[in-house]
Amino acid sequence: MSKPGRPQEPGRRPQASAPPARDGWPPPGSRTPPRSKGAPGRRTPVPGGTRRVRAWPAAGRDRLAVERVELATLEQGIRFRAIFLTLMGIILAIGASDVLAGAAGLFRETAARPLTSAEQARYIKDDIAGRWHTWSTDLVFPVELQYIGLGRTQQYARRVGLAPEVSCRSGVDAPTGSVLAQYGCRTLLRASYVDQSSTFVITVGIAVLRDEEARIAATAQLPVDDRVGVRPVAFPGTATELFGAAQRQRNGWVPVGPYVVFSTAGYSDGRTRESIPREEILHSELWPTAQAVAGRIARALGDEPSAVPQCTQGNVC
Repeated sequence: MSKPGRPQEPGRRPQASAPPARDGWPPPGSRTPPRSKGAPGRRTPVPGGTRRVRAWPAAGRDRLAVERVELATLEQGIRFRAIFLTLMGIILAIGASDVLAGAAGLFRETAARPLTSAEQARYIKDDIAGRWHTWSTDLVFPVELQYIGLGRTQQYARRVGLAPEVSCRSGVDAPTGSVLAQYGCRTLLRASYVDQSSTFVITVGIAVLRDEEARIAATAQLPVDDRVGVRPVAFPGTATELFGAAQRQRNGWVPVGPYVVFSTAGYSDGRTRESIPREEILHSELWPTAQAVAGRIARALGDEPSAVPQCTQGNVC
């Protein structure tokens, strides 16, 4: 119940008195608003008694991460560079050793030394095999050939003409040509000769095979028939102009190196094989003359060179 004479505000509580002022502030009669929870100026105690640690700014964390990545990249680059330099050193060392080994081997190969027996034999073989094109025509088919006739008399055969170079098949009879072609015959060289009296005509043909082994195999298969062999070559206006296939009296061949030296002979007056009795041919000088001419040409082709090098650089080792 209220006392008479004093008004009363319903529902209003009496306010607590303000704390005493410090150093005259705040002035008396002013109101100081109450501090709310968590307001600045007062730390709110953390439950459990632990204190909250302020977090680092995000920019600082990013900078540290970038620095760590850059450091790792730099270290990786240094490792790769070291590996690269090591590999390059190994490659250069191997290359230098190969160059030195090659130079030493080249020096050994180019330095003068004595030829072995096998190397000298190879030199002779190669020299003989190349004579058909390295020699002049007059060396392969001499203009004049000396031979010994019947009665041990010295005779001379004279070259009348040279035939153009032809294939082996076209310069010999078919049975002979097929064998030569089978074993790699390269070409056929031919020339015609007459004896000192111009009574006999001899055509000599040189079949060039690829090597001596091929020649050996080919001669083992050549037909044994004196009616076939090299085809004769006649030159108009000379003692050979009547010499044809029908005038051949005999045929033969001589092997030497990679060559087969064929020969065929007949009479310059045009007599055929059928017109001459067999006994006359056997006792005539015709065939010995043909054999002597072909044999001289074959021996020249197959003779060893007069000077065989003794060292890889001439004769001075």
